[in-house]
This record gives sequence, structure tokens and C-alpha cells, in this order.
Amino acid sequence: MAKKTVASLQSSSKRLTKAIKMVKSPKSGAYVFVESVMPPEMVNDWIAKK
Repeated sequence: MAKKTVASLQSSSKRLTKAIKMVKSPKSGAYVFVESVMPPEMVNDWIAKK
């Protein structure tokens, strides 16, 4: 019964990816990490833009 419930939850939910990018802060010059959760198709575009 538990397997059936887990399988139905996975098929009904959206697949998301957490992307982490290191960006240099203009104020202090230190590097900060920016995190975002998005669909896998958008990850390359998000990483490519500054």
C-alpha cells in the first residue's frame, strides 16, 4: 500500500531542480551563493544570465 501511495505522489507532482550559482557582490567584492528552485528546462538559461 505504501508503494502505491508514493508512486501516485511522484507522478502527480512537478519535477523541480534546485540550482545554485556563485555571484560576486558589487558592494563588498565577496562571492555569495544564489539559490533558486525551477523546472529543469530553465536551469541553463538561469545560469547563463548575469
